[in-house]
Amino acid sequence: MELPKPHHPLLTVVNFNEIKRKLDNVPQSIIHYFYSIALKRNFQGKLKYGQQDFDFDSGMMHFMSPKQLLTIGGHQETNVKHSGWLLLIHPDFLWNTTLAKKIKGYEYFSYKVSEALYLSEKEEVLVSGIVQNIEQEYQSSIDSYSQEVIISHIELLLTYSERFYQRQFITRKIANHKILIHLEALLIECCKGSKLAANGFPTVKYVSEKLNVSPNYLSRLLKTLTGQSTIQIIQDKLIDFAKERLSTTELSVNEIAYELGFEHPQSFSKFFKIKTNTTPLEFRNTFN
Repeated sequence: MELPKPHHPLLTVVNFNEIKRKLDNVPQSIIHYFYSIALKRNFQGKLKYGQQDFDFDSGMMHFMSPKQLLTIGGHQETNVKHSGWLLLIHPDFLWNTTLAKKIKGYEYFSYKVSEALYLSEKEEVLVSGIVQNIEQEYQSSIDSYSQEVIISHIELLLTYSERFYQRQFITRKIANHKILIHLEALLIECCKGSKLAANGFPTVKYVSEKLNVSPNYLSRLLKTLTGQSTIQIIQDKLIDFAKERLSTTELSVNEIAYELGFEHPQSFSKFFKIKTNTTPLEFRNTFN
C-alpha cells in the first residue's frame, strides 16, 4: 500500500486516500488478525461480508473481528478513489482492560453476515472526530496514560456505533420489513405437507441461515420491529398452525402433535397450554 510504518505497534489508523496500490494488486479476499473499524466513502467496488453484499456505496461503516472474511470485487476504475479511514486494533492492545471482554458483547463485531452501518453527515463527522483523536494520541509521545486515553476513545466510538445501529433498525424500515416478509414465507413453507413431521419446527439457526443474517442480528431486528424474539415468532407460527389443524380437521391431538414434529403428544399439549393458557382439547371444544 506504500504506507509508512505505524507509529504504534498494536494500533493504527489508515486513511484510504493515502493508499497508492493499484486495483490489479487488490486481493479478492482478506482475513487479518485485528479488530477492524472502517468508514468508506465513494467506494467503486463491492464488498461482501459472509454471504451478503453491502448495499450502500457511501457513508458506510463496518466492523470485523479477527479472522473474519471480507471479499472485494466489482471494481470499475483503474485506481482506488474511495476515501475514509480504517482503524486497526490488535487484540493484545486490549489486554488487562475492561474492553477486552466488553468488545465481544458488541453484536456488530460478531455478525457472520454483515449489516453495514449507514451514517448521516452529522454522525460521520462525530465518529471521524473520535478516530482523529485516537490518531493524535498514539502519534504523541507514549506515556503511562496513553493506553487508557485511547481505550476511552475506542469505547466512546463503539458506544456511538451501538446507538446509530439502533437508529438504523428504525430508519431502514423497508429493508427490515423485507426480512419480516421473507421470514413469514419461510415459516409457512416449513409448515407445508409433512415437513414438520420429518424435520421438526425450524430453529433460530436454520431461519437465520436461510435469511442470510446472523442469529443475533435477526433477534435484535425482530425485537425492534415486533417486540418479539426469533424463537417467540417461530413458536407463535407453530401455535397458529396447531390452531388451524385443531379447528379445521378431525385429526386427533396425538396425530396433530406428530404432524407438528413433536415426538411425544404430552410435549405438544404442555407447549400449547403454556402458549395459549388452554389445552388443545379445550381449544377444539370451543368450536363444537
